[in-house]
Amino acid sequence: MRDLLLEIGTEEIPAKFMPPALQQLKEQAERRFSELRLDYQEINTYGTPRRLVLFIQGLPEVQKDLVEEVKGPSAKAAFDAEGNPSKAAQGFARGQGVDVKDLTVKETDGGAYVYALKKVAGRPVQEVLTEILPQLILGINFPKPMRWGYSDLKYARPIRWLVALFGSEVINFKTAEVASGKISRGHRFLGEASIEVANTANYFNLMEKNYVIVDPKVRKEMIIKEIHQLAASVQGRVEPDEELLEEVVFLIEYPTALMGGFKEKYLAVPKEAIITPMKEHQRYFPVLTNEGELLPKFITVRNGNKDHLDVVQAGNEKVLEARLADAKFFFDEDQKVKLSENVNKLKAIVFQESLGTIYEKVERIQKGVTNLSSLVGSDKVVEERALRAAFLAKADLVTNMVYEFPELQGIMGEKYALISGEDQIVAKAIYEHYLPRNAGDALPKTLEGTLVSIADKIDTIAGCFAVGIEPTGSQDPYALRRQALGICNIIIVKGLNISLKALIAQALGNYKGKLEIETAQLTASIYGFFEQRVRNILADAGHRYDVIEAIITSGYDNLIDSLMRAKAVENVKGTETFNKLLTAFIRANNLAKKAENDVIEEKYLIEAVEKELYDKLKQAEKEVASAVGARDYTKAITAIASLEEQINAFFNGVMVMAEDEKVKANRLALLLNVSKLTIPIADFSKIVQV
Repeated sequence: MRDLLLEIGTEEIPAKFMPPALQQLKEQAERRFSELRLDYQEINTYGTPRRLVLFIQGLPEVQKDLVEEVKGPSAKAAFDAEGNPSKAAQGFARGQGVDVKDLTVKETDGGAYVYALKKVAGRPVQEVLTEILPQLILGINFPKPMRWGYSDLKYARPIRWLVALFGSEVINFKTAEVASGKISRGHRFLGEASIEVANTANYFNLMEKNYVIVDPKVRKEMIIKEIHQLAASVQGRVEPDEELLEEVVFLIEYPTALMGGFKEKYLAVPKEAIITPMKEHQRYFPVLTNEGELLPKFITVRNGNKDHLDVVQAGNEKVLEARLADAKFFFDEDQKVKLSENVNKLKAIVFQESLGTIYEKVERIQKGVTNLSSLVGSDKVVEERALRAAFLAKADLVTNMVYEFPELQGIMGEKYALISGEDQIVAKAIYEHYLPRNAGDALPKTLEGTLVSIADKIDTIAGCFAVGIEPTGSQDPYALRRQALGICNIIIVKGLNISLKALIAQALGNYKGKLEIETAQLTASIYGFFEQRVRNILADAGHRYDVIEAIITSGYDNLIDSLMRAKAVENVKGTETFNKLLTAFIRANNLAKKAENDVIEEKYLIEAVEKELYDKLKQAEKEVASAVGARDYTKAITAIASLEEQINAFFNGVMVMAEDEKVKANRLALLLNVSKLTIPIADFSKIVQV
């Protein structure tokens, strides 16, 4: 048993490429080693900006033997009446490399056939690795691969060296004109330019001696420990930021954290305008007090050791000083103009070529707010504040600060609104209308922010669908999926009784006169687009696939209603009463499909059992309607369940498909009305009986 080391040495790979690349490398190795009958104890991948590493422990010396059963001709064709092998049997045996006497006969669904048990001896692992390792290297897909030299090969960055060791033995192959060997490279500035890796056992220690911490988990632990120690040294703390931390981990090979500072005068700038250039542009960790106030400190992580940290600190402080000076200048300049005075400037900014300017979008958002206010029954004060927030929502897009730091849109809108003397709730709604910005993000807290957020998002979705911009595969340039999910989550968490179809139709109506659109057709299309978001929400709530299907088929126009119906079905599903009801319902529903209409004529109710079912149906209809009106769906299902005895008696007592066409039609109509009882709740035919 030996270990395998594969190190793919490259120019610096972008940090965001690394985690998915390492995941791909591991998954492909697991799959290919399984296919090629290569057992192992453990498989791991590691990486730094300059290397992707596959390390497999406990590989055998020889591949497992392959024992394969090959089907041949039928037994009749293979042997004569006396049991002697025919030419067909002899030819099959010869072709499979086995003796004819070793052929066996097996019974199959198609009759008796001859089989050969074929054994292929496993090859030395070195031979197999020579073939598989180049495939693993080239099997990694990168978002933006590049070419170099005269080769047509594309990779994240140029491949410069390859280490491939099975124990201490080199696995020889060539990829991208680079031959494999045992020569690696250390840290670009601190390590050796050429390092001989004698065997897999000393690889990690050898790299560390050359200032390369190969394992990203170890680098991450080192970074976390050091930044928290530095922050604590000034009675501060660093807020968790997994995205920034992961990026820093894959930007460096040997981490050393250091603290720098900036002038206190910059604290007069909103802290978001300081933190954004720190994180987004410099990859710094801001230092906060325990109360959440920003300290004039930052922590950065260098790719190297502790030598000359004072020089590195001074350089980082100089770069940040320039950025903060810009931020302060932008902030001071922006305050010279009231936020409301920026709105007219939006007439010069195009939202989308066919959909007009941002100013026109603002006008549509205001119409949407008015419509939503009516739907949710908000008072006049709330509506007026929401309309003001909608009017100002995009005004910060033309400010210097947001132009330089687009990540601050909405954030600076709130700040400038307060500076301009706007109502605090209006200012908060300006910020909140962008929420949620991503999965797991906060939702608007104010009703005003809620109204503007929904109006803005549904306008974008409606407009994009109207001009044929719909998400396809991974392509979603306007983040329509995220915005649709945001609308759904806001409606559900806020408990808003809003019709999705009405919301969509109103948003599309705002484009009339500007675009030639078929509102009904587009409403159906966008409503269908929301379906997958609703499915995901129901699945995240823990509902089974069949319950989700039943709810979706019945309709999901009201999202609050949909969740309540799903919960009610889930609560009764699996009980004895529900199982009996389901059996009776499915039987009734199957025949009800043959009904031409739902009109029941009492004069054609001949038998006592159908009259009893009819009477019980009328009573159940009232009870179900009352329960559905009160949104007591468990009670509604119980009312439907009360029909189970009469449904079974009906089937036992009458022939539904009677010779008299009018009697038959009446009985089918009766069953159709029974099956229609469940429509306001769920399509019971989709429920799997347990």
